[in-house]
Amino acid sequence: MKMIERFSGIFLIAGLILLLGAIVSLGLVPALMVDRLNPRYGLPQDVPPAFQKHYATVTLYQSALLRGRDLYIREACWHCHSQYVRPVANESLRYGPVSTPGEYQTVLQLPQLFGTRRVGPDLSREAGKRSNDWHYAHLYQPMNTVPLSVMPAYPWYFTVGADGVPQPTEDGVALVAYLQTLGAAANATVSDPEASYVLPPKE
Repeated sequence: MKMIERFSGIFLIAGLILLLGAIVSLGLVPALMVDRLNPRYGLPQDVPPAFQKHYATVTLYQSALLRGRDLYIREACWHCHSQYVRPVANESLRYGPVSTPGEYQTVLQLPQLFGTRRVGPDLSREAGKRSNDWHYAHLYQPMNTVPLSVMPAYPWYFTVGADGVPQPTEDGVALVAYLQTLGAAANATVSDPEASYVLPPKE
C-alpha cells in the first residue's frame, strides 16, 4: 500500500497521458478522416425518373438527399426506425441481407443512424419497396396506409390546395427522396453493377 502511495503521482500522470492518447486516437483522428471525405461521395450520379419532375439536375437532387437526411434526423425518425439489419433473430428473413460495413461508407450514412428500437420497421432496405405516393400518404396520415400505425402525422410537409388534395412541399419531397435511397447502393451492386447508386472510387 505504501508503495502505491509513493508512486501515486506517477500513476496520475500516466493516467492523464493515456486519457489524452485515447481522446486523440478515438476522437480527433476519426474526425479528421471524415473531413477528408468528398462531401458528395456515394451520392447517386443521376436523377431517378420518379424525381425528375422535381429536380432538373443531379446536383439539385444530391442536395435534396442531404436535406432529406437532415429532416430525417430533425424529426427523430431514427428513434423509432433502425437502419441496420442485425445478424440475430432471423432478421434477414424479414428485412433482407444482414447489413455490411461497406453500406455505411457514404455521406448519407455518416454519422450512421443504426438506431436501437423497432417501433417502426427497419428502413435500411427501404429503397424501391413502396412508391413515392405511398410515402407521401404515410407521412401525411400514417393510419391511411397502415391502420395500426403509431407513427405521428407530419402534415407540415404538405400544402392543401383549393381542391383539398395535399401536395408535398419541397422538404416533403426531399425526405421521401432520402427514404428512397436507403439500401439502394447495396441493391444496385448486387443486381446491376453499372447502376448509378454503385459507390464511385474514393478520391
